Parts: sequence; structure tokens; C-alpha cells
Amino acid sequence: MSDKAPRGVRLVIALAGRRNAGKSSLINALTGQETAIVSATPGTTTDPVAKHYELLPLGPVTFYDTAGLDDEGELGALRVKTTRKVLYRCDVAVVVLGEEGLTAYERDLLAAIREMDIPHIVAWNKADLRAAGDGPQPPEDVRAPFAHVSAMDGTGVDRLKSMIINAAPPEYRQERLILGDLIDEGDWVLCVVPIDLAAPKGRLILPQVQVLREILDCDAVGTVVKEREIRAALDGFGRKPALVVTDSQVVMSVAGDVPDDIPMTTFSTLFARYKGDLARLVEGASAIDTLKDGDTVLIGEACSHHDVADDIGRVKIPRWMTQYTGRDLNFEVYAGHDFPENLEKYALVVHCGACMLNRTEMLRRIAECSRRGVPVTNYGVAISKLQGVLDRVLRPFDMKGV
Repeated sequence: MSDKAPRGVRLVIALAGRRNAGKSSLINALTGQETAIVSATPGTTTDPVAKHYELLPLGPVTFYDTAGLDDEGELGALRVKTTRKVLYRCDVAVVVLGEEGLTAYERDLLAAIREMDIPHIVAWNKADLRAAGDGPQPPEDVRAPFAHVSAMDGTGVDRLKSMIINAAPPEYRQERLILGDLIDEGDWVLCVVPIDLAAPKGRLILPQVQVLREILDCDAVGTVVKEREIRAALDGFGRKPALVVTDSQVVMSVAGDVPDDIPMTTFSTLFARYKGDLARLVEGASAIDTLKDGDTVLIGEACSHHDVADDIGRVKIPRWMTQYTGRDLNFEVYAGHDFPENLEKYALVVHCGACMLNRTEMLRRIAECSRRGVPVTNYGVAISKLQGVLDRVLRPFDMKGV
């Protein structure tokens, strides 16, 4: 079911435009459901509204209905800012034109979308209100795939769906592997999963679940143990596993228990490749060696959660980094979908594994750091470097590429 797919694997499609352009009606027409509130009153949509949907052959997607770009007043300005934040993390943007066609608002929006390199489509809504001869030609200056649509009578809606599918980034049309290219059918894979205060009660965290599922999809054998049971598991296998995948928090002790001739990596390193740019995140980790007294390090979390006593991002990484560098460092935590506007103040960004982000948003965050000249790495890569085992953790990728 589309509602059960993890948020981080969904294609995000944002509809944006002026108030009363019919964005809410168009989302309802695209999904075939009464998802968004529809009213003739401009500004009915005040906050982004999300609707999960199965858009085949892409699979699970999320449509976002956003506030109008011409919203007024102080509160309206905040709503417009929120709309632009949704655009920042979307994979495909649909710019919806109202009866007036292309105005300065849409031109500014299209310029911003092109600057962010977001695939986009222009949909001129309310075709049912235009004369028959007003159809085929797009308004001047569109320079994007264009569709005449009517949310009221369904004109062009199916064509718009096809255009969205065609605009989707290639990784959504081609399956991207977490570790499937590192193992073969019949291989044994040992997953090391510590149970600590941060572990959700009665559940595994999402990256662990996704890795186990892919092991099964590859017709391989997955075994899950805690860090204290590694040696017993290896002795019981009767043969060497093709790969050991461990939680980053215990990577140093696991490296000591796993013989050097058995490939080993971490869940977070796998996700650095699956959701981001592993080579760039490894390069960013080298900035740890150049940190100076007084530098500020940003700990970036994709999701908000309650602090625990030994939190990985808020406690352990700052402690390990301070011990490793011997420097007096400042650490700031930024949680959720937004990224700080003033990135230049940070000497380094250490991002979480991005299990709750899709790849487009993670790549955009990496690109934003690079554009501002700020090194960026992720939890798993940084921890492996701080623990002195980064070369070993990266070894499984040497022959496969990163």
C-alpha cells in the first residue's frame, strides 16, 4: 500500500502557484480523492497538505498542495516561505497557472526552480473556462513541458500524470540498490544490531529493516545478532559471510571481532551511497583533521526525536570528535526537513543517515554545502573515521565503485 511506504523512498511532487489557481482541485483530480479543501476563496490552503498516492510505474509518491505565492501580509509571507521550503525538497515541481496565465509570480518561481535544478512542468489549469481555440500553444516564456488541464472536467489530467512520470529523476525509474550489488544469491550476510536506549522498543530502525529486506530480495541469508554475539555467529556459520554490516556506534569493537579477510561496512555507510554521494561524504570527513578551536560543527538530523542519555548525534559524535581532535569545538543540532540558511558559519556538517529523506533532498543538501564551501559528511562515515576504521569500512566498495 502507498500509505505504508517509508517517507524517504517516496517521490515528492509539489504543486505551486498563485492563490485560486486551482492547485487543490488539481491534486484531487490527480489522486481521484478529496484530499485538499477546495474553495473559491483565495488562500484556502494555508499550510502544505500531503497526499500519499501510488503513481505507477513509479510506485509510492507524495503530492504536496502548497499555499499561494501571492499570499499577503506577514502571515502570508511565512506561508510563501514554507512553500519554497517544500519546493527545496521536492523531486518534481508542477507550476499551476490560473486564469491569468503566466504572471510575474510564476516567472520568479520558474527562475528559482531552474536555479535549484528541479525537474518541472507547467500546468495551465481551468481549461474548461477558456475558448476552444485558446488551447494548444503554451504562454510565452514557459520553456518547460506544458499541459492544458482542467481539474473540473478532467481535461489533460492523465497526460499531466504521464508528464510527471517522465520528469521523475532516473533513480525513481531504475531500482537503486543498498547492498544488492555487494552480495550474490546464496551468500550469508551478518547484521550487527546493538540494542541501546535509542533503539525503538519492539522494532528495528528503518535502515536495518531495508537492508534485511534487500538481503531477502537477493535470495541471500541474513542473520541478525547483537555485538556480543558476533564470534558465536561466525563460528556457527561454518563458512565466511560475504559481508558484515554493523551499526556505526559499535563499529570499532565489531572490527576487532570480525577477521580482516571478511568484508565489513556499516548501515550508515551503505545509506551514504544509497541516499547521497559516498565519495563526497568521505571527502568531507577529512575536514575533521583540520578543525580548530572555536569551530562550530552542525549536526544535521532529518527527523525530530526525543533526546536520550547517550544520543548518537547530540552526545556521542560530539564527544568522539572532541576526543579525536583535542579541540574546543561548538556543536549545533538542526532537526527536521529544513536546513539552516546561514551554512557559512559551520566548519563542518555531519548529517544523519537520511533514512527519512529521499535521495533528491539529501543530494540537494550535499550540493548546497558544496556550493557554500562547507565540508559535509554523514554519521557513519564520520564515526568510522573517528574510530580509525574508515578504510576498512570502505573496502567493500573498492571493486564496485561508490
